[in-house]
Amino acid sequence: MEIKFLNKEISMKKEINILDRLAIDFVSILDKSKVEYVFVSGYVCILFGRSRASEDIDLIIERLSFTQFRKLWGNIYNDFICINSSDIKEAYNEYLSKNIALRFARKGGFVPNIKLKFPKIDLDHFTLKEKIKVVLNDNVIFISPLELQIAFKLYLGSEKDIEDAKHLYKIFKDKINLELLYDFNRKLKIVEVFDKYLR
Repeated sequence: MEIKFLNKEISMKKEINILDRLAIDFVSILDKSKVEYVFVSGYVCILFGRSRASEDIDLIIERLSFTQFRKLWGNIYNDFICINSSDIKEAYNEYLSKNIALRFARKGGFVPNIKLKFPKIDLDHFTLKEKIKVVLNDNVIFISPLELQIAFKLYLGSEKDIEDAKHLYKIFKDKINLELLYDFNRKLKIVEVFDKYLR
């Protein structure tokens, strides 16, 4: 795998796996629908070569009105189904609007799936605003700022999350904004955790 990181843009060449293909195919629908999005959590680590299992890909999209969501829903349903609900009003009012993620899978299957949600907290809005462009072979996708990704994984604190943070830090420690990372560490109150695992 070849990775180049310059000016908030990452270019990489790799063999596309099943999660990559799902991510690329799904966001092509978001792009067509002109919906802003960002990949977060475990998939970001898997994208950059972390070898671990995952059945879903976490995705934050900009907050949409019901009218906007109805257009997106129609485009999604050409190739995907919603696992939570087949009713668009329920999906919007009882899931997305209440900060409960919707899961979308390819027709005929359940895993892997896309776990889609609206931004809920300030960090979600920051992630959307400051997302990083990744050119994966000839495909463009957007991911969470790596500084926040690393810090938030440490904040979550499970063994899997800590290993995710270690993986990203090892690859990008010479490229990321360390002051920004340290600032997130302070805000999330994980300075000691960072020192323990990543110093």
